[in-house]
Amino acid sequence: MARRDYEDDPSAPAANSLVPAASAVVVGEDGRVLLQRRTDNGMWALPGGRMELGESLADCAIRETYEETGIVVEVTGIVGTYTNPGHVFAYDDGEVSQEFSICLLARPTGGSLRTSDESFEVRWFAPQETDGLAMVPSIRKRLDDWRAGHGPAIR
Repeated sequence: MARRDYEDDPSAPAANSLVPAASAVVVGEDGRVLLQRRTDNGMWALPGGRMELGESLADCAIRETYEETGIVVEVTGIVGTYTNPGHVFAYDDGEVSQEFSICLLARPTGGSLRTSDESFEVRWFAPQETDGLAMVPSIRKRLDDWRAGHGPAIR
């Protein structure tokens, strides 16, 4: 399903849903971070997605990371909360969801890199290598917050 991100854009459609979601900054022992290149917008992103009924937020991040990248993770902390009402995701089925995402910190415990129907490239990057990557502003904020290391961000 195609998705378009709008952040603080006056031409954005009005939200008609609020969906809890989790993303993960997965950091390997060597300090590199795991990113995927999304099939829906071609941008680099953290693994993550919608929380399902019956799962915890940590379980959501673990499941989404495995589904999208093939890497099994353990959640170790929180990067921040991201709930900007001016950030919406418009889907081709007419849903427009307001951002409600918690970004967690995780470490890999197994698995191997692979793509999925949501990702056409998955790679590990040194933090400074992420600077020039094409990504939506909300993902850039999460990476910047993690790199700044000032504790959980509330946005």
